[in-house]
Amino acid sequence: VQLQASGGGLVQAGGSLRLSCAASGRTFSSYGMGWFRQAPGKEREFVAAINWSGANIYYADSVKGRFTASRDNAKNTMYLRMNSLKPEDTALYYCVARPRVAGSKDPSEYDYWGQGTLVTVSS
Repeated sequence: VQLQASGGGLVQAGGSLRLSCAASGRTFSSYGMGWFRQAPGKEREFVAAINWSGANIYYADSVKGRFTASRDNAKNTMYLRMNSLKPEDTALYYCVARPRVAGSKDPSEYDYWGQGTLVTVSS
């Protein structure tokens, strides 16, 4: 599975962005997926995890109520809608996948990582 994240950019605080993660491979619909982020000088951080159907989604407390993860298995694509962005959301955002139906908050449980897309939120 190859993952290609896109949609990052520069946005003012309070603004919105939608990230996309396009996946190759026929088994996308059976994979658990997620989003992680890493800010400069900080540890990698869990953002969201989504199961194969999109029915079960988990969020980090820091983004709960502002970010929405979803997936379209017909398009082999996962999304992250980010609203009410804050400067502390500035980071490189990675999409991830694993050959299990459930997502996970643990980065070590993912086999596939995209290259990352940069989100910068100005104050």
